[in-house]
Amino acid sequence: MVIVRTLFFYLFILIIFRIMGKREIGQLSIQDLVVSILIAELVAISIENLEDSMWLTVIPICILVVLELVAAFTSLKINRFRNVMEGKPALIINRGVINYKEMVKQRYTLDDLLTELRSQKIKNLKDVEYAILENNGSLSVFKYNFLGIDSACPFPLILDGIVQKDTLEYIGKDEVWLSDILSKQDVSKNEIFYAFYKSKKVYVIRRNELVY
Repeated sequence: MVIVRTLFFYLFILIIFRIMGKREIGQLSIQDLVVSILIAELVAISIENLEDSMWLTVIPICILVVLELVAAFTSLKINRFRNVMEGKPALIINRGVINYKEMVKQRYTLDDLLTELRSQKIKNLKDVEYAILENNGSLSVFKYNFLGIDSACPFPLILDGIVQKDTLEYIGKDEVWLSDILSKQDVSKNEIFYAFYKSKKVYVIRRNELVY
C-alpha cells in the first residue's frame, strides 16, 4: 500500500508542477515556496497515514494549485497585487554606493552582501556599479567596465502601464519628465507594456507590439 501511494503521488506531483509552470528552485518566489512546502507536507502525511483516503490529500493539493494559478494570472494583470505577493527588487548598491537604508529594510546584512559578491568572484566592492536584490533572494550584480565608466544598466520606468516611482527617484527624475518624454514619442503610459531607462534614453515597448 505504501509503495502504491508513493508511486501515485510521485506521478501526481510531477503533473501538478508541470501545470504550475517551469521554474528553477532558485527562482521560486515566497508564494511558490509556501505552496511547495504545503504540498510536500500533505503528501508526507498521506503516505504515513495509510488508513486515510488519498482524496483527503488530492483535493487540498488541487485547491492549492488552483489558488496558485489564479494568483499568478492576477499578478500578470495587476501590478499592485504582484508587488504585495512577491515584493519588489531592491537596489542594494547604486552607482558604487551601498544603500544601507535599503539593506536594513530588507534585513540584508553586509556579510550577506560580501558572501554573494565572493560567490560571483568579485573581490572588491569598488568594482560594483549596481547590485539588485531580486524577489527570489538572489543578487544581480553589474560591474563597472574596465575604464570605470558607467554601464548601460536598464531601469524599468513603466511596467504594464504602471509608473515605477522608485526608479524615477533612483535616476533623479520625476513624473513630469517622464510625461514629457512620452509626449514626444506620442504614447500614453496606458499603452505601454514596458518602458526602461538606459544610457540616458527611454525605450518603450507598446502593448500592440507584443506577439501573442
